[in-house]
Amino acid sequence: MVCDEESLRYATIAVLQDFSDDGVCYVELRTTPRAIPTAGITKESYVSIVLEAMSDFTASQQNRLDGDTAGKKLHAKLILSIDRKNSLDEAMEVVTLTAKYRDQGIVGIDLCGNPARKPISHLSPAFAEAKRLGLGITVHFAEISQDNTEELEMMLEWQPQRLGHVIHVPQDVKAVIAERKLGLELCLSCNVLCKLSQGGFEAHHFGEWWEAGGKIALSTDDVGIFESSLSEEYALAAKHFGLSRKQLWDLGRGAVNLIFGGEKEKERVWRVIDRFWDEEGRGLRD
Repeated sequence: MVCDEESLRYATIAVLQDFSDDGVCYVELRTTPRAIPTAGITKESYVSIVLEAMSDFTASQQNRLDGDTAGKKLHAKLILSIDRKNSLDEAMEVVTLTAKYRDQGIVGIDLCGNPARKPISHLSPAFAEAKRLGLGITVHFAEISQDNTEELEMMLEWQPQRLGHVIHVPQDVKAVIAERKLGLELCLSCNVLCKLSQGGFEAHHFGEWWEAGGKIALSTDDVGIFESSLSEEYALAAKHFGLSRKQLWDLGRGAVNLIFGGEKEKERVWRVIDRFWDEEGRGLRD
């Protein structure tokens, strides 16, 4: 259980090490700022501890990697989450912290929490402020089926750049998503194992969005729970949807367009991906 500074630092570094060991060169972690009164931790100090742990991990990579491997090192950014159960004041605090620490690696905000909890309309001003400040916005979207599309339409009015899960989406809302070319964060293992989507991996909506040319960022969700690394998610996509090695490369390269880390970071990651295909991928041509 993460209940003090030491455990928070340990959890952050452990997650980053897992991504690094998996060969990931760019990651956007998410966390919901929370106060831990028993440890003297406020929401702001919670964020500071996470950022310091991320910085320490980056420094440790500098010491371990050099030469050719240095260009492939993991760059980590942070997204702060607003929980559906938050009050507007709590949500605004998250936006304020995101803006305050954006020069230290925070790149955006997220909407998370129990999708059955309603209403969330009171949170709209927080997302409007985030948009005004130029912060990246992503929201957990259509995780469960709903009686109407009002909530989904409201979240789209927040002008997010990315949507997470997008499982139970009516056709008219799908049309809006496609028209706006919004990024889709799809998590195969999470959706199937939690039975958020029905029919197993083969019936996962990844296939529909992929065939339709959706802007997909294949993602992980709670690796410690679902025990599926990012590379394993790509392997599942290949296995259940017949993706070729070239299509997997295209999938990964396309996801770079959706990151919140800025143009320089995109260029760096594209160089890593392209170099892999040019060198290590020579024997993997279709």
